[in-house]
Amino acid sequence: MAFKSGFVNIVGRPNAGKSTLMNALVGERMSIITHKPQTTRHRIIGILSGEQFQIVFSDTPGYVKKPSYQMHKAMNRFVEGTVDDADLMLFVFDLTEELEDDNPVIELLKKAEVPVMLVLNKKDLVAEQRAEDVLGWWKKRVTFSEVAVISALKDLEPGSLLEKILGYLPEGEPFYPPDQLTDRPERFFVGEIVREKIFLLYSDEIPYSSEVVVESFKETTTKTGEPLARIAATIYVMRETQKAIILGKNGVAIKKLGSYARADIERFIQTRVFLELTVKVRDNWRDDERALQRFGY
Repeated sequence: MAFKSGFVNIVGRPNAGKSTLMNALVGERMSIITHKPQTTRHRIIGILSGEQFQIVFSDTPGYVKKPSYQMHKAMNRFVEGTVDDADLMLFVFDLTEELEDDNPVIELLKKAEVPVMLVLNKKDLVAEQRAEDVLGWWKKRVTFSEVAVISALKDLEPGSLLEKILGYLPEGEPFYPPDQLTDRPERFFVGEIVREKIFLLYSDEIPYSSEVVVESFKETTTKTGEPLARIAATIYVMRETQKAIILGKNGVAIKKLGSYARADIERFIQTRVFLELTVKVRDNWRDDERALQRFGY
């Protein structure tokens, strides 16, 4: 059997389960997963290599219907760019989501010049008839090459879905070494882990008003010679009141945040970690082009 390799871009609205699906397919936690929408802000690559194939998955931010900030527009540009550089697109739709004729993803999918697979997600939360109705609705609006009805969180069978995906990939050499999981550096995922904990530990507008920048990542050793990663990260918020919430009374909240994040970072990089978190105010950074460029948008 000839070796197959290709790019598979995952798109959909916020909270449709795109990150959950990619993590399940790749077998690693590449993307943040929380119950809150718009958790993923950047395009993240996950690489799955087998004996006869390599699939480069791209998890994109949820497409924002009515962008409120320059950050939202930048996130949408990440998604719009996916129609040009894929061998296959996976459109993930949440079966509990409302069906809307003005869904902006419809026009995006119509522009795709590559096969599009419709992935109806969260089948465990709806009746079988709902899945049939949703499938019929989408087929009237977009031409799909393949359909899969799944629960990415509960009972995904990666093998059967991967088999469908491989059917659309061309023959070719691998793009990355077989042991490489992503094209992002470790420090990117460190920042994502800290940001994930902010989503989990803080409520209201705090997660959406904050951004994390890893300022330094130094591999050193302890006094006993054990490997130690010294990491300094800055959490940017938009107002002093938000800074106070992140810190908490007597710094209790940020200590908890640091503890939770450090534990996950240590599991991720397989090294002891010394994590230093700082909080700074950057007014209205979501509409500040210079700030957005610095934050990777």
